[in-house]
Order: sequence, then structure tokens, then C-alpha cells
Amino acid sequence: MISTIVWGTGNVGRAAIRAVEAHPALELTAVLVHNPDKVGRDAGDLGRLGYELGVAATGDVEAVLAAGPQAVVYAASGDIRPDEALADIMRAIRAGAVVVTPSIYALYDQRNAPPELREPVLAAVADGGGSLFVSGVDPGWGNDVLPLLISGLGATVDVVRCQEIFDYSTYDQPDSVRYLVGMGQPMDYEPPMIAPTVPTMVWGGQVRLMARALGVELDEIRETLDRRPLDSTVSTQAMGEFEAGTQGAVRFEVQGIVEGEPRIVIEHVTRIHPSCAPDWPTPPDGEGAHRVIIEGRPRIEVTVEATDEGGNRSAGGNATAVGRLVSAIDWLVDAEPGLYDALDVPLRPAVGKLGRKHP
Repeated sequence: MISTIVWGTGNVGRAAIRAVEAHPALELTAVLVHNPDKVGRDAGDLGRLGYELGVAATGDVEAVLAAGPQAVVYAASGDIRPDEALADIMRAIRAGAVVVTPSIYALYDQRNAPPELREPVLAAVADGGGSLFVSGVDPGWGNDVLPLLISGLGATVDVVRCQEIFDYSTYDQPDSVRYLVGMGQPMDYEPPMIAPTVPTMVWGGQVRLMARALGVELDEIRETLDRRPLDSTVSTQAMGEFEAGTQGAVRFEVQGIVEGEPRIVIEHVTRIHPSCAPDWPTPPDGEGAHRVIIEGRPRIEVTVEATDEGGNRSAGGNATAVGRLVSAIDWLVDAEPGLYDALDVPLRPAVGKLGRKHP
């Protein structure tokens, strides 16, 4: 069994606890938390499993890493603390652990990451013998391995389009929804997540990754942005009211330009209520979905809906993204120490999981 720790117990960390517990080759040996109120709580409670695992959460990073875990699922946010997240990750790599995480956007396409980011990580790998694999929670597989797999089914491919379409009213991160994305803010408010160059910083690596796999050269990466106000005040169960006239929907694209045309596109369509921007793409059931569209001959469209935590679509998206990361751990443990991306790490079947009791 591969001794594995989960570092962070928010939306991603909860799913990570469940995924590690379910994996037949992994053993959850520790859970690291930043919130002192979570110290001492059982991992099963934090992961919403409904039963205890006998692993108490701790804030003692030094002691956990000193125990020599073979793998770390780093689930703490890097959105507003990228330097701290990277320092945590390199600390685990230097301790000899394989680290999987969604938290460092610039390493989605690690080969083209800035040298000032890539070189310290490679130095940590050389020092400690650990490894790092970064993939997104939007989810990463929806912007790399899935569209690439589907692209191979067509005779010709004109455009590869990856969509995330979501109603954020059920998303359990009010600060991110209101301030990073800007839902409920005045229309002259500039949300940090969609400020110029930020979408490219976050998703550009996945566009470059797909371009590399498809064997095409990008002229550049462009961004588009559209925002819509709410026509009327709406009330949400999770986050309260969002007033009429404030931002109610956002649509943006990160476009990989090939020979002057957008050929590889990652698009996000996000609403706080289905009534806002009804002319934009919508998911089949109104709540949320991930979609890949291959424009070509034939035209291919695949929509993925995932649910978890009592039917929550956002939780389902997180769970599938985490599943991709956690399922890579045993492969990474057997591989040479290094810095890996989604084209390096194979998407593997659920060996040993079929018929297992749900955690």
C-alpha cells in the first residue's frame, strides 16, 4: 500500500479523502489542515464519508512529512496564495513524495512553464527524489485527455472546443463566486479571475498542451469576455441574494490561434441563475456540465455530467478531477522522479475498483 496524505480539506480535499480511501493501492495515513477548528477531527468526517477512518487531522506539517509519506494530494488553494502553495509542494517533493495537485496553473503545461517556476521544482525533484503532476479541477481531463481522445475519432478536425457550463448558485465557495468571479458585484467591478491576461495564465497551459499533442504551432493565445447583469434579484440557498443589475453571468474564451483562426478553445459559461443570459449555451439539466465539441467531419459532441455529495454537480466535477489525480499516484510512484503533465501520465481504467463498496 502506498502511504498517502491529503493536504487541505476544502471542496477538493473532501473529494481527495474519498478517492484515496477508495483506491485499492493507497492508504490514507494523514490529513493536513490549516484551520485550527479542524485539528483532531476524523478524516472520514472531513471527507463526508459517514463513518470514521481513524485518521485525525493535524496542522503539524513537519511531523507529517518527517514520517515519509510516499504520496501527497495537495488540495489547498493556490488561487490567492500561489507562492505559499508552491513552497508547500516543493517541501513535500524534497521529502521524497509524489505530489499531485490542481493548485499551480502554470504547470499544467510544465514544459513551457516559466523557467523561474520550473527550475526550482526540478531542483526540488533532484534534491528529494519526489515527483509532481499538476492537472486542473475545471476539470483537467475535460481540457486535455478527453478532447484529444475524441479528436482522434474524426476524419478532419477544424476546431476543438472545451466548455464548462455551470450554475454557481450551488457552489460552496461564496468568496470565490462573489469576488474572484464577480457574481453579484456591480458591472463596473473587475473580477480578478477574468481580468485581462488572467484566463490565459490559468487556462493557456491547457491550450498549449492540446496544441502540442495535435502537432500544431500556435500563433498566439487570445481572450474574449462577455458579462451580463441580472434582470431581477434572485435568491440562492447557499449564498443568499444577488441583486438586479449586478453581474449574473460571465462567458469567456481562451483561444489558441492557428494560422489566424481560433482552433483550440477553452470556454467557460457561468451563471448565478438560469434566467440570466438564456441565449448562451446551457447544460442539459440547467445545473452544470462539461462539454467537448469537435467541429469537423464528422461533428462530434460529448457532454459529461458528474454528481457527488447528494447530487451536487460542482462537487461531481471536483470529484472527477481529483479522481484523475489520485488515480495517477501509483503510476507516478513506479515512474522516475520528475515533473509530469497530462500528456505524460496515462488515463487509466479503474483497475481494482469495479464493484468496490462506495467510500
